[in-house]
Amino acid sequence: MNTILTDARKIINDAIHASLPDEAVKKAICGKTFAFEGKVIVISIGKAAWNMAKAAAENIPHAIDCGIVLTKYDHSQGEIPGFVILEAGHPLPDENTISGTKKIIEVVSNLNEKDTVFFLVSGGGSALFESPAGDLTLADFLDITDQLLKCGADIVEMNTIRKHLSAVKGGRFAELCSPAQVYCIALSDILGDRPDSIASGPACADASTSEDAFAVVEKYSLSLTEEMKTQLAKETPKSLSNVTMEITGSVTQLCEDAAKTAESLGYTPMILTNMLDCEAKEAGKLIASIAKTVQKDGLPVKAPCAIICGGETIVRITGKGKGGRNQELALSAAENISGMEGVVVAAAGSDGTDGPTDAAGGIVDGNTKNLLEQKGISIPAILAENNSNYALSMADALIMTGPTGTNVNDLYLLLCK
Repeated sequence: MNTILTDARKIINDAIHASLPDEAVKKAICGKTFAFEGKVIVISIGKAAWNMAKAAAENIPHAIDCGIVLTKYDHSQGEIPGFVILEAGHPLPDENTISGTKKIIEVVSNLNEKDTVFFLVSGGGSALFESPAGDLTLADFLDITDQLLKCGADIVEMNTIRKHLSAVKGGRFAELCSPAQVYCIALSDILGDRPDSIASGPACADASTSEDAFAVVEKYSLSLTEEMKTQLAKETPKSLSNVTMEITGSVTQLCEDAAKTAESLGYTPMILTNMLDCEAKEAGKLIASIAKTVQKDGLPVKAPCAIICGGETIVRITGKGKGGRNQELALSAAENISGMEGVVVAAAGSDGTDGPTDAAGGIVDGNTKNLLEQKGISIPAILAENNSNYALSMADALIMTGPTGTNVNDLYLLLCK
């Protein structure tokens, strides 16, 4: 493997490692004074739930009466004393989502004002923590989630709908815990770190309204049942008096850590944005165009340089292939940097999984397109079929980290020598 590819992988890996939740949770707990007079309960949801719960168990200065972890399949790493470890579906909820959430609701029901709930939240919580409101069913949630994913709705739009159809999102979980005090510690996977959007804000007063939800429905021509319309019309809590919230990690830190490693390797780093939010294929083209400008004009910074972006792109599903947003971004970039020397583009999810695959993302250079064409693989055809995982695997261009235990959006990297 050539040096620039090795450098790119190190920058990605080091940045993800620095964003692991252990120290973030420790920082959020240690040195603070908590009024422990009654029960202490720890509820941890999301892709980083196991790691956050483990850190909490080691740092909460009080015996934990009950703990529950609800995370994605294959994301737990063994037993944690005093905790029940549950796994469920992502990006789509399943029966284990519903049963796991039911167990959590049972644990926090009938608490009093002396009790304390540590609520640990990470990305993926929207799918993993769910209880349909009213007479809605899991099938209803799968239907509306599938519509939102396929139409290309962004995460804020998706959460606006899901909060209003849920019995635990949009501040409703905090209401279930009341009058107990809730200390919410969150890793942010939301651009701009909007608290009410992280995992759809189960313990955060909701800024979105029913009017906002119906606007999303109209924008994407979503098909709703009458019960969905009924629940969307019911407002979520707009104020909560029993919650203290702290955001302990975000894509901003992820980009800054990538810049530090890049600089140590001899590249001039530039964080272009930490709020990249567009279609993955278009983002790939954009990053490729920046590479061309760097090589031609030395702008926005002269090589050797590392252009760093963070955010979360979307994929419009037009085919039946297997892939994810980071793999599509990398493959799109490969098409557009073809033949360029000394250029690498990498895209990776900090959680280590990209879409329904076991890859974190992809890493490509100026030779990737040629390599694929020699194997009879057309990048435009692959992208049309959303089959990026296959193409990148054939080019040995996948980034494989395994589940990382964190989730603070995605990291996009352009290296130019």
